Parts: sequence; structure tokens; C-alpha cells
Amino acid sequence: MINGIQERYPKGLLWGVLISFVVLNSIMLALEIFYLPLVPAVLLFLALALVSVDKYLLVIVFFVPLSVPLSRLMEGLSIDMYLPTEPLLAGLLLLYMLKYLLGDRIDLKVLRHPVTLAIYFHLAWLFITSLTSTDMLVSFKMLASRLWFIVGFYLLATQLFREERRMHSYVWLFAIAFTGVIIYTIINHIPYGLDNQVMAHRVAAPFYKDHTSYGATLGFILPVLVAFFLFIKRGDINTRFLMALLILLYIFATVVSYTRATWLSILASIVFWAILKLKVRFEIVLTGFAILLILFFSVRTDMMVKLEQNRVESSGEFSEHVQSMSNISTDQSNLERINRWSCALRMWQDKPFFGFGPGTYQFEYGRYQRSYEKTRISTDFGTSGNAHSEYFGPMAEAGVFGLLSILLVIGTTIYTGVRVYLSSKKNSIRIFSLAVLVGLVSYYLHGLLNNFLDTDKISVLFWGYTAMLVAMDVYHRDKPEESVENEGEILPS
Repeated sequence: MINGIQERYPKGLLWGVLISFVVLNSIMLALEIFYLPLVPAVLLFLALALVSVDKYLLVIVFFVPLSVPLSRLMEGLSIDMYLPTEPLLAGLLLLYMLKYLLGDRIDLKVLRHPVTLAIYFHLAWLFITSLTSTDMLVSFKMLASRLWFIVGFYLLATQLFREERRMHSYVWLFAIAFTGVIIYTIINHIPYGLDNQVMAHRVAAPFYKDHTSYGATLGFILPVLVAFFLFIKRGDINTRFLMALLILLYIFATVVSYTRATWLSILASIVFWAILKLKVRFEIVLTGFAILLILFFSVRTDMMVKLEQNRVESSGEFSEHVQSMSNISTDQSNLERINRWSCALRMWQDKPFFGFGPGTYQFEYGRYQRSYEKTRISTDFGTSGNAHSEYFGPMAEAGVFGLLSILLVIGTTIYTGVRVYLSSKKNSIRIFSLAVLVGLVSYYLHGLLNNFLDTDKISVLFWGYTAMLVAMDVYHRDKPEESVENEGEILPS
């Protein structure tokens, strides 16, 4: 390649460009302007995007766990984004639009899939409510970020996943980088003591803002790592041992993350896995759910009395931390969630149809707080998180159809995942689809207590896993079982 460049361009020109860049870079550094060294990296990414969109997308996936918010690098900004991933995704969105205009389209089977249609409705309603928003700039910025997450991690990813091994590569590239973050987090945590629950909130910074998004990511990845373990040939003892160590590392990281929402969502997703594995009929599941609902309403008064008597605070003691999950009397984290949910309900009651606009909750909820619901960590300025729910948030920001749209995406995805698992002819697809679906269900349940779909950290897995299930449904479900030469290989290729 270098010889080709030298033959095409004079050596004097190449040396002139190189020396000019070094001199200019030295001057810029002396003036404390540090952006020029980024130019070669930007040009490299641009060249990669033009040559291979697939590889460009996979590079972005690798960088997602390592991305940092712009606000960490430059204080006082009104608009925040994750670097380097969100600018790269914005570029990918523009490239997709250009390719679309040139006639390079996504497969119609994907575009007409029920999950994709649900996503269309979701995006269309976000656009409508952005027009009626109390702050159109904030809403359209949120819509733009949701759009480039979906185009990159869902639409383009479905085409990447035409090959089964590319789905494995997608997860592995993320997991490799995220494993580095796990090791970094644990090393940061050790000096304070791994039983220090307070420090667990911040030791993943700057890669993860707090332990909740970090814990949600662990819940996403664990089921797929177990699937990868099952793909390894029984005779390959060394690989199985290393894979088991990796899974144990993730389990250990989940425990010391002290993320109660993750613990609960993983346990609930295991129940979901058991229901599918045992092939329990839908009617029985529905009946069981109805019975539990009736029992809940019949004993809810006594239950509330019991919950109000719980004074166990979250702490580094594992048993106490578990007990604190039901403390709605003194645990500040739990009380603040209830405060945020109450605000979201009041906001929805004020604007039930269009809501206040996507992304506006944190700027509007302050005046909907009640003094008797506030906690020590309450704020009127939206500086400490959002609605703490993937369901209450859209309801307040985009009205009843905002909530319905995200529930429709979730419902069609679960239906697709179950169909792939039950009807696929290939064992590897059955195993992988179940693992991906369990990971998604873990986050659907986690979303009751937190919301991170406005970040690249969770969107890469949420929309990526959704794309995998759709791709398996469209491209892989009907493929017969076959003897694959590379069976058992689980590393990215």
C-alpha cells in the first residue's frame, strides 16, 4: 500500500504534507488547542465508513463502553453527547441517508417486519410531540439521537446480521471493551473496600455515570456469555475454562455493583427463561399473572403497612442491601424514584395526549414535586437523573401514545423472539435467540426503575439485540441444521 502511494505521489509532496502537519500541530499545542491531532482519526473513520459500513459500525460498537460524555471534558455545555460514538453515529446516519438517495436500501423484509413498523410508529410520534414540545430544541436533539441509535444499531445492524457469526462479533466486540471497563471499575473500587456501597455509585466513571447503567449492561451481557459457553465444544477444555472465568467475573461485577434493579431484573428474567424452557402454555402464564394481580390488590393495604415498617437502608452488607429494596419509608433512592414517578403522573395528567415533549422531563418536573415527597437528594433543576423509568418518562414527555409506542416495540420484539426460539430449525439459533431475548427482558424489567435509552451504553444493546431477533426471524429461522466446519468458534472474526 505504501509503495503504491509513493509511486502515485512524489516523495517531496508526501514529506511536505507530513512536515507541515507536524509543525502546525506543534503550534496548536503551544497555543493549547488540542483538536488538530484528531484530524487523522476523523479522516480514518471517514475512509472506513466509505469503504465498509459494516466494519465502521463494528468499530463504533467496540468504542461504546469506552465512550465518555462531552460534559466530562468541557464543563458548562448546554448540550451533551458521548464521544467518540455519537458523532460517529451521526455520520453513519448521514451516510445512510446518502446511500438511500442513491438507491441502496434496507431489505424490504426487514422494513415491513412488525418490530420495524412499531419503531416507525415510535419515531413518528416522537416527531409529532417534538413539534408540540415546550422546548423544541431539546426535543429535536433527543429525536435526532434516538434516530441515529436506531439507524445504526437496528436498521443497518439487521443487514450486518445476515451472517450468524456477525451477531457473535457484535456482542464480543462490545464485551471485550466492557470487560476492560469492569476490570477498571473493580480496581477503582478495591481501595475503598468492595463492600463500600456508596463508592459503587461512582467507580465506573467516566465510562459510566453511575452504577445503575453499569449494572444494566451487566444484565444485558450475562445471558449471551452463557450462550457462548454452550457453543464451545466439550473437548475444548481450555476455552471452556476461560469462558467460565469470564462469566464468573461478570457475576462478581454484578454483585459488587450494588445495583438492586439489576439483581431483581436478572432474577425475573431467569423466571422468564424457565417459562420458555419448560414451554409453559401462554394461557397458563396469563392465568397465573391474573391470579397474582388479584392477590396483590386483595392484600395491598397489609403489604403497604409491612413495607412502611421496613427501615433497612441500602448498605455494603449484602442481606441488608437486598432488604432495602422494599424500604419505601427511609431509603432515599427508593423514595426519590417514587417522587419522580409521582411527578411524571402529574405531568401526564396535565398533558395526557402530547406530553411536554421528548427529553423535557428533567426541565419540567421540578414544579410538579410536592414538599412531602421530596428527599435529601431531590432537586428542582433536573441535575440528578430523569424519570427513573422507561415507561413513566415517555408517558410524561409524549403522552399516552408515547408510552404505547415503546410498549408496542417491546411487545412485538418479545413475540418475535419467542417465535424464533420455538420454531427455529438450527440449535445454535435457538440457543442464541433465547439468550438475546432473556437479556432484553432483563432490561425491559430494569426499565421499570431506571431509564438509559438516551445513552449509547444501553442503546447499542437494546436496539442491537432487537435487530438480532429480527434478523434471526427473517434470515435464519428457516435454515436447516447443518454441519458447520467452524462449529464451536465463538470469538469475533
